[in-house]
Amino acid sequence: MSGEGGAMERLLAALKGGEKRGLPPVERWNPDFCGDIDIRIAADGTWFYLGTPIGRPALVKLFSSVLRRDGEDYVLVTPVEKLGITVEDAPFQAVEMAVDGEGQARAIAFRTQVDDLVEVGPEHPIRFEREAAGDGLKPYVHVRRNLWARLTRALTYDLLALGEVREAGGVPHFGVAVAGAFYPAVPASEIDAA
Repeated sequence: MSGEGGAMERLLAALKGGEKRGLPPVERWNPDFCGDIDIRIAADGTWFYLGTPIGRPALVKLFSSVLRRDGEDYVLVTPVEKLGITVEDAPFQAVEMAVDGEGQARAIAFRTQVDDLVEVGPEHPIRFEREAAGDGLKPYVHVRRNLWARLTRALTYDLLALGEVREAGGVPHFGVAVAGAFYPAVPASEIDAA
């Protein structure tokens, strides 16, 4: 499709030199919407273009730096162009976790597949969702600009191993204490019933 190739070429040209320090100010850019581009981020964090995995990590990092969420939609934004993409679950995947301390004083940091580093706290909270089929939990950590990273299955087990039961909203919940906050996952009664 010539339209797809042209959109990809324009996007790459607009991003040339985008490997500077820091993230571009995509929240301040408001170009016209130019349509959708066949880029998909799979649930496992793999980026695809025209159905083929993007094999160059530097290219994925570059695209991730201009990713923005507009309402329920995900878009790649440059100063002159906005292109819609598909995200199956979360745009990022947390692939590494570091833990220091215990309980309320515990610090947890994550690294995403595109090397974003985030430390759990008020700007980077954890949230839990139920698996669509079954009783499993999907933990996420906020990365930036309403963009979240889903933890890998291995990290999910590691995080839940730090869990404990505490009161949340007057009800005992199983969750994780980090940096002076408690992130409830499920009511404790559901753990007892299992």
